[in-house]
Amino acid sequence: MSHIKLFEEWCNKAIEDKDLTAELTSVKGNDEEIYDRFYRTLEFGTAGLRGIIGAGTNRMNIYVVRQATQGLANYVLKKYSKGAVAISHDSRIKADLFMIEAARVLAANGIKVYITSELQPTPVLSYLVRHFKCQAGIMITASHNPAAYNGYKAYGEDGCQMTDVAANAVYNEIQSIDMFDGVKIADFDEAVKNGMIEYVDDSVYTQYLDCVKSRQVSKGICDGADLSVVYTPLNGTGNKLVRRVLADIGVKKVSIVKEQEMPDGNFTTCPYPNPEIKEALQKGLDLCDEEKPDLLLATDPDADRVGIAVKDYDGSYRLLTGNETGAMLTEFILRSRTEEGTLPQNPIIVKTIVTTKLINAICNKYGAQLKDVLTGFKYIGEVILNLEKDAQEDRFVFGFEESYGYLSGSYVRDKDAVVASMLICEMAAYYKKQGKTLAMVMDEMYKEYGFYKNTTLNFGFSGAAGMQKMADIMSSLRENAPKEFASYKVEKIADYLESKEYDLLTGDVTDIDLPKSNVLSYSLEGEHACIIRPSGTEPKIKLYITAVGKDADDAQAITDKLADSAKVYLS
Repeated sequence: MSHIKLFEEWCNKAIEDKDLTAELTSVKGNDEEIYDRFYRTLEFGTAGLRGIIGAGTNRMNIYVVRQATQGLANYVLKKYSKGAVAISHDSRIKADLFMIEAARVLAANGIKVYITSELQPTPVLSYLVRHFKCQAGIMITASHNPAAYNGYKAYGEDGCQMTDVAANAVYNEIQSIDMFDGVKIADFDEAVKNGMIEYVDDSVYTQYLDCVKSRQVSKGICDGADLSVVYTPLNGTGNKLVRRVLADIGVKKVSIVKEQEMPDGNFTTCPYPNPEIKEALQKGLDLCDEEKPDLLLATDPDADRVGIAVKDYDGSYRLLTGNETGAMLTEFILRSRTEEGTLPQNPIIVKTIVTTKLINAICNKYGAQLKDVLTGFKYIGEVILNLEKDAQEDRFVFGFEESYGYLSGSYVRDKDAVVASMLICEMAAYYKKQGKTLAMVMDEMYKEYGFYKNTTLNFGFSGAAGMQKMADIMSSLRENAPKEFASYKVEKIADYLESKEYDLLTGDVTDIDLPKSNVLSYSLEGEHACIIRPSGTEPKIKLYITAVGKDADDAQAITDKLADSAKVYLS
């Protein structure tokens, strides 16, 4: 059906949400605007759905949510014959509405639904799936995207985000469903009354927090440390649970960034509520100038990521990257658990392929096994699942990705900013009792292991033309493989879509034992590297640069040269 025909159908049938009808009226006669809303349907993948809130098949709205949920319901019923699904949401605009609409569809299909009475972090949803022995889960969130976005993350019965196989099966179901006439809808109040929809009891959140606190590395370490923290939930879901767990472990001095304390999907204090960027943390940094804490914690809207800033030598605050925080946590956990005799036999650390190779050196020091997985926390979750099948889940010590996602323990299967916030505070208290700031600790690690600088650059592409441009760039890189970046020769190329690694020095070709993914990795002389991949959730290509220098200035100079060279291929 053409985009104009689709638009006309929506004008006739999409009448339940007044915001959508107003938007459709406002774009009548504007072919460019209509095309952008209807030129494609939001594709359901391992990251679920994500898009701008609004009218159309290329937008997030109640009709897209209903269709996706009907597809999920069909999948669950075909695979399990019956089932249960847990649903929650964050502070995004219309997130609570989308949760209710998804619950109505599931209930109408005879599937039991557990929903939260208020917004909750994404890791809580992962916990609920396994707690209630559900066959699937739904989290309404767009993570750290701008306020205009919302999304729909789907989880499997293991509490991990859906795998490629499951996501493809759901997508195939969705494709066969008429968005308006092919969806079953129950009355929400009636479904609650007859027990098909059930609200999660508050006691379950206490059980989740008990699991979080069971991951303490050194119980009581925060007592007497006089640790001072500034915390911002970035107008998201972390406020209650993060503050509660910090109080429980003995962190008494917690100052909250008031402008970002309460849930607000408009995110008026930062255009991009992402703890990876300084603008999102600016209000917190301003409060640090007043309070002079040991560190700043910032969790993203769905509280699965956390960023930090730490007091530097001159009293200012240094923003740490996800790689730096993850490296310090890895060192702290392995060191402390070795000291306390709680490190399991053959411990396992898991990281993604784009995460710093500094972890390799740390694991070698402590005799831990390192597993590299594809980008996406579900692959870390799969490692835990496989260990659990062999009753070896205790071997999983820590997992993280460079984009500020961390997990310790197997109680959930997604990154968890609540447990990460707890561990970061334990780490800060541990070193504070030794007279060290986290800035000092990071610098000591660079001196011991070498200066690894990891930089992520994003190249944005918008609209239909942008999606095609991204595809063209990746095709061009495969057809005309770069032989060098700046003056550094390419020694190896790993193509994760082909599952092959090509050694350009020896001519050897080896298989990559990981799922296929549209990623190209270039190993350069001097241990430097460039990795290029399209984002799975946003219209952009990501460039990951590794520069190994003699010191910070040397590593930065190498990074700048590699970035300038790579931009030629990504323009």
